[in-house]
Amino acid sequence: MQTLIEQAFDNKPASGYTEEHSALFTKFKAALNAGEIRAAERDASSPTGWRVNAWVKKGILLGFRLGNIVDMSIDAARQPYFDKATYPVKQFSTTSGVRIVPGGSSVRDGCYIGKGVTCMPPMYINVGAYVDSGTMVDTWATVGSCAQIGKNCHLSGGVGIGGVLEPLQANPVIIEDNCFVGARSEVVEGVIV
Repeated sequence: MQTLIEQAFDNKPASGYTEEHSALFTKFKAALNAGEIRAAERDASSPTGWRVNAWVKKGILLGFRLGNIVDMSIDAARQPYFDKATYPVKQFSTTSGVRIVPGGSSVRDGCYIGKGVTCMPPMYINVGAYVDSGTMVDTWATVGSCAQIGKNCHLSGGVGIGGVLEPLQANPVIIEDNCFVGARSEVVEGVIV
């Protein structure tokens, strides 16, 4: 998949993307949602212990290229919602094992949310993020694009976890297992906790 994603991103077709590209992206996004691929992953040979997967960022950006802006509003008069068709709101069910408390939270499709994650309203998790099991994303907290959050963490009220898609080689924010990030903290590009 990596080679195909890189080819599609690096060599934008003059006549536009095809159904084959869309099928590739659908398969790519399913792997992101399942946590099978990540924007960054542990790498003992790296000085930081982590490696950025630039090709995954290319796949996410490819999704923005492929998508047209569509109306996704439930009630356009009260709460209009227009975004790329390739990145709707992530769908959950009771078997997902994710607790989403009502009150305006949003999780974008194309991110991994582990079992036992609690989402307190209103919070937001963006595409490419990886939030591992047992973590709480508290009220007003945001998890940016490609951020990596470990197991059993608590992102307190108002925490901002920065996202980074570009430049492709830039390190996302990484919060390792069992971390507590205090209220109203901002953790930005390249920081590892």
